[in-house]
Amino acid sequence: MSAAAEAGPAARVMARFARHRLALWGGLAVVLLCAAALFAPWIAPYDPVALDTSRRFLAPFENFRFLLGTDELGRDTLSRLLYGGRISLTVGLVAMATTVLTGALIGILAGYLGGLADTLLMRFVDTMLCFPQVFLLLVVAAFVPPTLVSISLIIGLTSWMEVARIVRAEILHLKEQDFVTAARALGASPGRIMLVELAPNAMAPILVAATLKVASAVLIESYISYLGYGVQPPLASWGNMLTNAQGYFDTLPWLAILPGAMITVTVLGFNFLGDGLRDALDPRLRMDP
Repeated sequence: MSAAAEAGPAARVMARFARHRLALWGGLAVVLLCAAALFAPWIAPYDPVALDTSRRFLAPFENFRFLLGTDELGRDTLSRLLYGGRISLTVGLVAMATTVLTGALIGILAGYLGGLADTLLMRFVDTMLCFPQVFLLLVVAAFVPPTLVSISLIIGLTSWMEVARIVRAEILHLKEQDFVTAARALGASPGRIMLVELAPNAMAPILVAATLKVASAVLIESYISYLGYGVQPPLASWGNMLTNAQGYFDTLPWLAILPGAMITVTVLGFNFLGDGLRDALDPRLRMDP
C-alpha cells in the first residue's frame, strides 16, 4: 500500500493535486497575481492616476524609470497594471462569492426539497439561462450606477445558474445516503440537515466551481469595462485599460497587449487551478500509482 493510500483523505487529495503540473503552475500564477495586487501600493513605482503629458507613449523598456512604458496621458503602465489587478481580482472574488452562495443555496434547496419546489426553482434556472449573460449584464448595468460593489454583484447574480445545477445534482445523490437517513431518524430539522449534513459534503464541486467562476468573473469584468459599463476612470482595471488602448492598436500595440496578457494569465491560472482541484477531489479518479 502506498504512503498516500495510508494517509488521510486530505493527504491523498494533496498528493493527487501535486501531480497535476498545470494546476501547480496555475496555483503559482494565482498566488503571484494576488500578492502583486495586494501589495500594489508598495510595489507600484508611481501613482496610477498621476498625469504627465511630457512622457506620453513611452514604449516598454525605452526609459529605465518606466519599465513598461506610459499611456496616452503619461501614466505609468506598470503602476496601472498593478492597481488594475486589484480592481479586476476584487471584482472576480466578490462576484465568485455571490455566484457560489446564490447557486449553492438554490441548488441545496431544490435538491433536498424536491417535488414542486425543485420544479419551480429549476424552471427559474432554465429561464435565466435562456438570456445571454452579456445582455443581462448590460440591461442591469444601464439602470445601476457602475461602482466596484454593483459591478461585482451584477456579475455574481447573473452567473449562478450553472453552480445551482451542479450542487442540485450532488445533493440528489447525497440525500439518499445513510448519514442523512440517520440525521432524520434522530429528529434533525430540514434546515440542519441541509446546512450541517449536506452542504459540507457537497464542498468539492463547490470549490471547483468557485475557482472557475473567479476566472469567468475577471473575463466578464474585462469585456463590460471594454464596452464602457464597467469600472470607470480614473480607476484602472485591465478591462478599461483595453478600452483606452483601442484607438492605438495599430501604432502602439503594447498598450493593449499588456493588460490583455494579464487577463489571459489570470484566466488560465484559475482555470488550471480549478481543473487540478476537480481531479484531486473527485473520488472516482484513480490517480494514485
